[in-house]
Amino acid sequence: MKDLFKGCLTIPNLLSVIRIALIPVFAVMYLKGQPVTAIIILAVSGLTDLFDGKIARRFNQVSALGKILDPVADKLTQITIAVILFICFKKADNTTINAFGWVFLVFLIKEAVMVIGGLVMLLMNIRPGAAELPGKVATFTFYAVMLLIIAFGPEVGVLTSVFTLPDVVTGVLVVVAACTCVFAFASYMPETYRQFRDHFREKKAEKAKAAEK
Repeated sequence: MKDLFKGCLTIPNLLSVIRIALIPVFAVMYLKGQPVTAIIILAVSGLTDLFDGKIARRFNQVSALGKILDPVADKLTQITIAVILFICFKKADNTTINAFGWVFLVFLIKEAVMVIGGLVMLLMNIRPGAAELPGKVATFTFYAVMLLIIAFGPEVGVLTSVFTLPDVVTGVLVVVAACTCVFAFASYMPETYRQFRDHFREKKAEKAKAAEK
């Protein structure tokens, strides 16, 4: 725990904390019928996500706590967006939109498994791996699709007076985001398996050495 908080008072970590604090504000604003404010908050959250990594690398402010806070903020934001849009899709009168609402459960299940898995790894003193290219692509696709839907989605978009996405296109976008999400999840499995395998091998070797003594 001491190492976790060593050098934690940095601007990137502050930005991650701000991003986490903005999550309930975004949810309340959107659900209370103030979607424009909610989008602005989400945009600010996205900017903090963009700059915290750049600042950490540019000014050598990478910390152990930051490596945990940043993905936690990302996961919580994605889970919140998925829950809100799931609720909105299931409430929609449009049957096509309503039917595609269940796709959001893919995001929620994937994030729940990754959060629980990450906690188990940390408790076992295994450091979860950093996001690889498939994970970054999935995250970008998720935010791009969700922002499009929040802005122009039928019945849920705030700018539908300007332009409305066709029902089928909206559904396809959600499915594409879900597919990239599943692919990214699968890409983590080989490395995660290797980490667990090496961990148990080390423990077994330690026990064998202790038994010899």
